[in-house]
Amino acid sequence: MANASAAGTAKATKPAAPTWHELAAVTDAKRKLWLLSRSHTGWAVCGREWDAVAVEPMAAGLDALAAMRAGTRRGYQVLADHLSDRLYVAVPADSGTAFAGIPGVRVLSSGHQLLTPSTPQDGTAAADWVSHPPGDAPPALVAADRFAAHLRELASAARAEASVS
Repeated sequence: MANASAAGTAKATKPAAPTWHELAAVTDAKRKLWLLSRSHTGWAVCGREWDAVAVEPMAAGLDALAAMRAGTRRGYQVLADHLSDRLYVAVPADSGTAFAGIPGVRVLSSGHQLLTPSTPQDGTAAADWVSHPPGDAPPALVAADRFAAHLRELASAARAEASVS
């Protein structure tokens, strides 16, 4: 009887959160979703509530998000352009100076727009939600200084590795 009561009070464990790389992977299920979607996209204005940091190649941005341990369930606004191998990460507006001089990175701020799917089901290969806020909630924004620091560290490690080769 003690075992039955212990089993009844045990907490249900959540499945592990997917990694950033898993969320961004182009899978058969994602391709099917793109084929079935209405491909409704729109232009989101950058520089008001958030800026978009464009990172090429996409893997560098995913590596930086993973290194900073940004939670994949937090509702960050992260988009992939699989055609250009580019990741877009929303950071607080006017924080672009943190990214100055980082190779493969540019900031979309005032005067720029970003192609976004209208809903999570309307993604395309050029505008695919990797992560998005739930419902109508405002996006969680990635800390610009931490994201920039991780991008710099990864770029520095890549340069050091290339010079050894």
